[in-house]
Amino acid sequence: MAFMKFNPSILWLFILLFLVPHFSLFSDERENTDDPRLLFNHLEKKLIADGFDEKQIQLVFAHKDIAFADSIVSRYFMHLESKLNYGQFLKPENLQKARNYMEAHAKDLDTVESAYGVDKTVIVAILMVETKLGTYLGKSSIFNTLATMASLDHSENREVLWQDNLKNLNLARNDYEKKALKKAGWAYSELKALLTFAMREGVDPVDIIGSYAGAMGISQFMPSNALTLAVDGDGNGSVDLFTHGDAIASVANYLKQNGWKPGMNRDGKYKAVYHYNHSKYYVNTVLDMAKALKGS
Repeated sequence: MAFMKFNPSILWLFILLFLVPHFSLFSDERENTDDPRLLFNHLEKKLIADGFDEKQIQLVFAHKDIAFADSIVSRYFMHLESKLNYGQFLKPENLQKARNYMEAHAKDLDTVESAYGVDKTVIVAILMVETKLGTYLGKSSIFNTLATMASLDHSENREVLWQDNLKNLNLARNDYEKKALKKAGWAYSELKALLTFAMREGVDPVDIIGSYAGAMGISQFMPSNALTLAVDGDGNGSVDLFTHGDAIASVANYLKQNGWKPGMNRDGKYKAVYHYNHSKYYVNTVLDMAKALKGS
């Protein structure tokens, strides 16, 4: 899936003609409506105060698909890494899919392995665990996800999430409040990175889909990593993590920048891959799969 190009001028004209007459983006009267976008009012102001262009931010938050993604963000408070089924990736049928992928993308993988010194079987294993080689990319707008999580620094929004999704779960309210505030700060940093990345690449941030945690593309990069570590692997002048060439090269660059060196032992490989995902289950699965793909 390729990113959709974003034309701010056309969209801004649309807003002027059809939306602005009906409400003011920063009016206090918005608090009296049922529009879920009103929950982002303080977030809009915060982004503008932090230096983002006011008109561009207003354009983004006036997008027809903007939503308070409380049902998605609530999963972040229920996620248990150890319960994910990592064993599925080592089944014969998935190993065969990985081998087929290596054959189909042999040129890109060989080029990247030579350029970055990163084992191509490890790259393929990561792409398999992350998105089943690009066949499962998520369906949620990561902008909505990150904006919702970032907005949890606002007590009203924390209350909405609690009442609608979490109050009947085995979760202490105090623990929820602490985690929500911590994650709000993290999500705000990722949201800023997403906006910067989208503006740099000329894409609409609201249209970028991904996981419930805000990761995007075949390689499932968080926006901060997409901004700093994703690379143009296919040489077309842009970075699009929904294309295999860019995703493959970006994984290699990520691992190299986090300590990967040719000829490393398993301990060294473990440390490099651990930067990608801080889970021992994840890292061991990736390394075991890479070993199986080598046939040893």
